[in-house]
Amino acid sequence: MSALGRVVRGGIARRRLQTVVLLLTVTVAVAAAVLATGLAVASQAPFDHAFSRQHGAQLTVQFDGSKVTAGQLSATGRTPGVTAAAGPFPVTTVRMTAGADMAGLPDDAVPPLTLAGRDRPAGAVDAIGVVQGHWVTGPGQVVLDTAAEYPPGVGLGSRVQVRGLPGSPVLTVVGWARSVGGSADGWVTPGQLAALTPPGTPAGYEMLYRFRQAATSSQVAADRAGIAAAVPSGALTGARSYLSVKEEADGNTGAFIPFVVAFAVLGLVMSVLIISIVVGGAVSAATRRIGVLKSLGFTPAQVVLAYTEQALIPSTVGTVLGVGLGNLLSVPMMGEVAGTYGTGRLVIPVWVDVAVPAVALALVAAASFGPALRAGRLRTAEVLSVGRAAETRHGRRMAGLLGRLPLPRPVSLGLAGPFARPARTATVAAAVVFGAVAVTFGVGLGSSLVGIQHDRSRDTAGDVMVSTGMHIGPGVVRVHAGADGGVAPQADPAKVAAALRAQPGTGAFYGTTGRGMSVAGISAAVQVIGYQGDSSWGAFRMTQGRWFSGPGEAVVPTRFLEAAGARVGDTVTLAYQGRSIRVRITGEAFDLHDGGMDVLTDISTLTRLSPGMQPDTFNVELRPGTDRGRYLSALNAALHPLGADARPGGSGPGSSVILVMEALIGTLTLMLVVVAGLGVLNTVVLDTRERIHDLGVFKALGMTPRQTMGMVLTSAAGIGLVAGIAGVPLGVALHHWITPQMGNAVGARIPGADIAVYHAPQLALLALGGLVIAAGGAMLPAGWAAGARTATALRTE
Repeated sequence: MSALGRVVRGGIARRRLQTVVLLLTVTVAVAAAVLATGLAVASQAPFDHAFSRQHGAQLTVQFDGSKVTAGQLSATGRTPGVTAAAGPFPVTTVRMTAGADMAGLPDDAVPPLTLAGRDRPAGAVDAIGVVQGHWVTGPGQVVLDTAAEYPPGVGLGSRVQVRGLPGSPVLTVVGWARSVGGSADGWVTPGQLAALTPPGTPAGYEMLYRFRQAATSSQVAADRAGIAAAVPSGALTGARSYLSVKEEADGNTGAFIPFVVAFAVLGLVMSVLIISIVVGGAVSAATRRIGVLKSLGFTPAQVVLAYTEQALIPSTVGTVLGVGLGNLLSVPMMGEVAGTYGTGRLVIPVWVDVAVPAVALALVAAASFGPALRAGRLRTAEVLSVGRAAETRHGRRMAGLLGRLPLPRPVSLGLAGPFARPARTATVAAAVVFGAVAVTFGVGLGSSLVGIQHDRSRDTAGDVMVSTGMHIGPGVVRVHAGADGGVAPQADPAKVAAALRAQPGTGAFYGTTGRGMSVAGISAAVQVIGYQGDSSWGAFRMTQGRWFSGPGEAVVPTRFLEAAGARVGDTVTLAYQGRSIRVRITGEAFDLHDGGMDVLTDISTLTRLSPGMQPDTFNVELRPGTDRGRYLSALNAALHPLGADARPGGSGPGSSVILVMEALIGTLTLMLVVVAGLGVLNTVVLDTRERIHDLGVFKALGMTPRQTMGMVLTSAAGIGLVAGIAGVPLGVALHHWITPQMGNAVGARIPGADIAVYHAPQLALLALGGLVIAAGGAMLPAGWAAGARTATALRTE
């Protein structure tokens, strides 16, 4: 081994603790950067990745089976511009019920599901991915799309009843699957589909296409025109472009990008600071050894190379470990994101695994090259003359000044310690500032998500929910026919309301019902929710304006305003079954249901369009001190004879998207705090080693181990306290900037109450975050300093 190699190996072996700190710092910093950058990049286009992997249909087209044959549709796969086609698949639209919530609803209030008949999930176009269970193998089975608006309470093995067909056929859910282009809401065998088509209804078909050119809406429109020209006139009844599905999917995952990018930037900045601290400190601490090497004949270039390699070797190991750790941590995170949006498996791009380590190693090399080059340029005599006195002159002067204050001597010495090396102190303080920013930002973002989770669950407000239908079996619901042949409610809403009023413990309640209606200026149907009674206590959180107070007024979400080109105070026209009514928008609500396109109004507004409309669900708030279990038992005893049913209200497990966000925020915050703590640890180790002779003197003069530890911790705590106080307002400002961006990404305005989540006591505790980070990082070297023997410390250079 060459002399240079022995110097590099000896330096790494001699400074084992600093080598370990450097390795861990780089590992955590690179892991955080890989995780944040990888998720930010991958989540920008998850739909594109899944669409390519599953050969998604660029155009899904429906045909009238009475006007075109299956053979004619198969021939459209040879239309100019078509590169691949699948089908024809028979399709039909059904309405399913499963559970008490759906029992008393009229047919038009039950979400319709499009079922397609397919023998197998694979295909040249739209290769359906089965995510749970198995594909249909015979009659009586159905596989549901994970993104479909299926009845509540449906799970693997549930039985769902198809409404409006002779015998009310029941299907068993045998699997969950995902069509990346949303070609259908569920799949059955072709033979089963024929049995689910209402008598006298013409058969429908579906074809799936991919084209040579389909990157823009105009190109897809031209492709659609070519398909329409290839079949008899009027045979094409509908088509859906993949671009609309892509827009929705990218908009959903876009909520992750603002805060992930913020954490990524914080992680990269902290990486620069911590690596500079660790490497620069290590090289600086070895200045006298560099002088010895130069006196033995080492050239300046060899000196620079030796100490740069001493930093790069453990950093390279840490980089490799960091890439592995970052990818390992990304598996559950990206798996949840992909599962939430049904966009297929997400992985960190390979170029991120290459680029982030390259940047990290470049930073290590730059950080070590500067101090080493400075030492390499010094003359040998000057390097050998650098000693402890020059390094601690400023600290001793400050110690003298602080010694005049009425403070214990160990405390004043500890507070003076950071002034011995102001440049190093400023760097570690900056790292702790960013750590405090990360903690403040993460805590605020978590609080905002809790508020958003609560606000988005206002449709289940109250302690108890009452449905006018009654569950009578596992997954199957009895539905009574009305006089007009439709579906009639099982319970009279007026009698249900009377039972609620008579029940001891009822505080307040209101009823709701919903209908799909058309709105002038909006192409798709929207869900209009009618409220009966005082609903102010369960109202959605308002972002501007006010909750409606009577007929003719309505509250709408942000996306509705954007789609309609309207503002609060404008009027819109609702149409239903040939009737229309104008309503004035009184407020903008934070409502993400149905794609943010619901209209919330008084039920008297709906009765003008349909006079017989009545509530089918009641939200009930209990009086303080009421036992909910006993209340439910007594209430159900009164409701079951009426055909109604009560169950616990309130939100369920919550949005999986928000749960993923909270987990990711916690992980990234913890990683950045660890990075900041390692930076403090390394700095205190360097300072303690440089001052070990002084520590020996203090011990010889009577300083106890406890006082020694207090002095070292005070030195770090002073930096941490100042850094924490500086970092809190920066973290608050970052939170107030990023949170609205997350709302904009999903087409919603975040309520001010969910942004203003910081309070004075909380800010005071967060200000101590920097102190905790610094004290935690200094605990180990403080213990080492306290346990050092006096004689050993006095002999150490």
